[in-house]
Amino acid sequence: MTATPKTASSGPAILPDDRVLTRQGHAPGGTGRILLIGCGALAREIMDLKAQNGWDHMDLTCLPAILHNHPEKITQAVREAVARHRDRYETIHVLYGDCGTGGLLQAACAEMGLEMLPGPHCYSFFEGTTAFAGRDEISAFYLTDFLVRQFDAFVWQPLGLDRHPDLRAMYFGNYEKLVYQAQTEDAALTALAQRHAERLGLAFERRQTGYGDLEASMAQWAEQMDLD
Repeated sequence: MTATPKTASSGPAILPDDRVLTRQGHAPGGTGRILLIGCGALAREIMDLKAQNGWDHMDLTCLPAILHNHPEKITQAVREAVARHRDRYETIHVLYGDCGTGGLLQAACAEMGLEMLPGPHCYSFFEGTTAFAGRDEISAFYLTDFLVRQFDAFVWQPLGLDRHPDLRAMYFGNYEKLVYQAQTEDAALTALAQRHAERLGLAFERRQTGYGDLEASMAQWAEQMDLD
């Protein structure tokens, strides 16, 4: 099942803005039976899917999206979130791929008896894990809707390009194109992504992915709960 892409908006009112999702994450709200532990970079997509499908029995808590830049911290952060919330929920699912943890997150989820998203990272499950693997693109740099909006916080500033733009060739010399995986139809976001490609000296490609395997996994988990 693939959702029709929606026009981008500011997202559900209960979510904090992107800067808070980046640094602090999002605490769970609601009275659902299922808890989704996700990356702050996925918060708006997850909440959009919940709203579109009426999955009110799912609550969401998000870890800080900036962990995207520190994958060695993700597994422990997920363990701590599970420990904080496990007594309150019947089921917990982890909305991360491997995300650079080298298999440690998958091992931890297996140990805790939790399901997680398929694939190595969000770029894979947004495009569809099988389709993404088939492309075998080693010279592409990927951005999602969230990362287009937060490009400076996740790419430009952490790499020091705001202070040393001459380092651009060292970091991106082996890339050929920037691929914007668009979850929504938003002309302003597309234009911004294209400007990011120009800043990096890369060709630009836009792909309308929608929610990909993120939606498929959430739908499967919702159906499992309905059958219980």
